[in-house]
Amino acid sequence: MLYDVLISPFTEFEFMRRALAGIIALALGGAPIGVFLMLRRMSLVGDAMAHAILPGAAIGFLISGLNLFAMTFGGLIAGFAVAILSGIVARTTELKEDASLATFYLVSLALGVTIVSMRGTNIDLLHVLFGNILALDDQTLLVIAFNATITLLVMAVIYRPLVIECVDPVFLRTVSRSGAPTHLVFLALVVVNLVNGFHALGTLLAVGLMILPAGIARFWSRDISGMIAIAVASAMVSGYAGLVLSFQTKVPSGPAIILVAALLYVFSVLFGNVSGLVRQLFPGRHLEA
Repeated sequence: MLYDVLISPFTEFEFMRRALAGIIALALGGAPIGVFLMLRRMSLVGDAMAHAILPGAAIGFLISGLNLFAMTFGGLIAGFAVAILSGIVARTTELKEDASLATFYLVSLALGVTIVSMRGTNIDLLHVLFGNILALDDQTLLVIAFNATITLLVMAVIYRPLVIECVDPVFLRTVSRSGAPTHLVFLALVVVNLVNGFHALGTLLAVGLMILPAGIARFWSRDISGMIAIAVASAMVSGYAGLVLSFQTKVPSGPAIILVAALLYVFSVLFGNVSGLVRQLFPGRHLEA
C-alpha cells in the first residue's frame, strides 16, 4: 500500500521522475539563495524579482511561443533590467529600494500578463503564471540542472564575503571592496534561480521553494551552513510530498508543493528548537551551579 502511494508513481511514470529531478535541482540551487535572502532581509525582494521576470518571458513567448530558450533569455534580461533600474532609482532619488522594486514589479506583472493575453490563450497564461512541473522535458531539465550547478559553483566562490556581509556589512566595507561586487553577483544568482523556478512553478510560485525552506530552516538552526542544509532538505521533501499529493489527488502540482512547504513551515513555527512557540512556552531546564 505504501509502495503504491509513495514509490510507484516514480517507477511507473517518466514525467514523475523528471519532475522529481527538477525539484532536486531547484532545491539545490534555490534553497541556499533563499537562506541568504532571509538573512539579508530581502525575502520580499525575491518575490518582487519573481514577478519582474514575467515581461521578458512573455516577450519570448510572443516571439517564439512556448520556446524554452526564448523565454529563459527574456526572463533573464527582464530580471537584470528591473534589478539595475530599481537600484539606480533608489540611489539617485529619495525613493527607497523596496518601494522602487514594488513599483517595477507591479508594472512588470501587469505588462507580462497583457503580453501573454494578447498572443495566447487562458491555458498559456496559466502555464506562464503557475508553471507545470509535470510537463518538464529533457531540455528544460538540463537548463534547470545547469543553472543550479552554476549557482552552487558561484556560491562557493562568494560564500565568505556573502556571510560576512550578512553578519557585519560595515566590517566587510572596512576590510575589503568585495561587498558591492558580491551583492551584484548575488542578485544575478537570484534572477537565475527565479528563472529556473519559473519553468517549473511559474512566476507566481517560483520564489516559494526559495523562501519557505529558508524560513523553515531558521527555526531549526542558528548556524548558516546548518540552515542551508535544512533548507535544501526541506525543499526536497516538500517537492517530493507535493508531487505525491498531486498524483493521488486533483491538486495541481505547483500549489501542492508550496502547500506542503507551508505545512512544514507551520510545524517549524510551533515546534522548532530555535524560537519555536512551544519551545518558548516550555523552555528546557538550564544547568544550575
